[in-house]
Amino acid sequence: MSSIKPTASLNVVMAASEAVPYAKTGGLADVVGVLPIELIKLGHRVTLVLPCYPQLASVRRSAKSVGQFRVPGLGITADVVLEEELVPVAGAAHPLRVLAVRYDPYFDRQGLYQTRGADYPDNLDRFVLFSRGVLEALAYVAKADGRAVDVLHLHDWQTALCAVYVKTVDRDRKAFKGLKTLLTLHNVGYQGIFPGDQYKKTMLPPALFAVGGLEFYGSVNVLKGGIIFSDAVSTVSPTYAREIMTPEFGFGLEGVLAGRKDGVHGILNGIDVAEWNPETDPHGAAHYSRSDLSGKLVCKRALQREFGFPVSDVPLLGVIGRLAFQKGFDLLADVIPELMMMDLQLVLLGEGDRGLEDAFRAAQKQYPKQIGLYIGFDERLAHRIESGADMLVMPSRYEPCGLSQLYSLRYGTVPIVRRTGGLADTVVPYKPSTVQSGHASGFQFIDPSADALLSEILLATTLYRDRKTWGQLIQAGMATDVSWSHAAIQYAQLYERLV
Repeated sequence: MSSIKPTASLNVVMAASEAVPYAKTGGLADVVGVLPIELIKLGHRVTLVLPCYPQLASVRRSAKSVGQFRVPGLGITADVVLEEELVPVAGAAHPLRVLAVRYDPYFDRQGLYQTRGADYPDNLDRFVLFSRGVLEALAYVAKADGRAVDVLHLHDWQTALCAVYVKTVDRDRKAFKGLKTLLTLHNVGYQGIFPGDQYKKTMLPPALFAVGGLEFYGSVNVLKGGIIFSDAVSTVSPTYAREIMTPEFGFGLEGVLAGRKDGVHGILNGIDVAEWNPETDPHGAAHYSRSDLSGKLVCKRALQREFGFPVSDVPLLGVIGRLAFQKGFDLLADVIPELMMMDLQLVLLGEGDRGLEDAFRAAQKQYPKQIGLYIGFDERLAHRIESGADMLVMPSRYEPCGLSQLYSLRYGTVPIVRRTGGLADTVVPYKPSTVQSGHASGFQFIDPSADALLSEILLATTLYRDRKTWGQLIQAGMATDVSWSHAAIQYAQLYERLV
């Protein structure tokens, strides 16, 4: 697609199960929190629809009830409430309308999807109700704006049923005439799979519980339904769009995805460059820029002192993320003994798999002067690691887009990544030709193995001593445009192609 700004003002409803600053468990929230704002800046009308979690109370200031509805198929007799807040967008003609679907028995819970590591057993009921709420919100928007909604932009399995309803049981609703649906897949590994005997909760015709519909090896697969019935499908990087059509990355849906006539569109995520900015970051020990990197050394020294390391110029590696097989952190755990024989330091921030947590705790106890560890998540510490580390390690087995490597590029923290998904699309790997052209911004390894990871870290830490080359990597990374502006234009162009 070209980078020409769209001219037609579209009316867009965007639905998701989380968005910053309202509620967050992962990168989905970061995307949905920023993309509507960027679309509004392009001149479009955008409404964001979310479940009404208790976390919203700390952010909303002037929400009001604008409607009620019922979902009889779930046996719910109480009214479900639709609440609205208008959020001004600086320099834009239209505010962001945020609609929250309120039904406290389903959403007034501390965890968005699970508690104590286990999914809520009524998740299908919860997101069927939310999907019905999204459609009521859509009808409300069309009436309030005095114009039809052009595009319903859905995110992940929690909203995928909306696309099914619009094409089947709700296809004759006047408010949905001419409506187009786009489903964005942030991680195909999460599909909303439920026992087959729960299919009736979807309130869809029995005929759709079939191979050509929502049936998936005897179970209900909500994401599969969304992929089949949406007008277009997108995902969060061009490489991931290709990968999910293979058995290795498709998680059983590769055939369904490959069968889409219009294909799957890969649009790279961006980041909030106002929040992630080394020139203004309030969490770092000092500010710095591409033209004056002196503050980065101050941040590094502060990070070393924070974790009780000797203050020295050895390579300082940062690791931020969910401790999970997908993220490849077991590969990192496997090479800790070899890394500790090298002259380097490592700071890790994350939580997840109990076995990995225990492995890194044991390693930190054994090497307290080289390994710093924070089990959990702390947004401010993430900023301090990005500011102070020399390199960021992301050994993901698969990574639809990834955000940490984008933060790292912006902060002059050289990424070491596996060549997959968005990591392959955003990090230009070191080699003589890319250094000479001024494009090399990090390191990539191909095989998802501990040996391949170790070799790439060894290469990076060796090149770290070559100050000229290392400076070129930093400069190329910090010059990379990681903002949302280009991605927002691509989404708007995709909307226009749909309508």
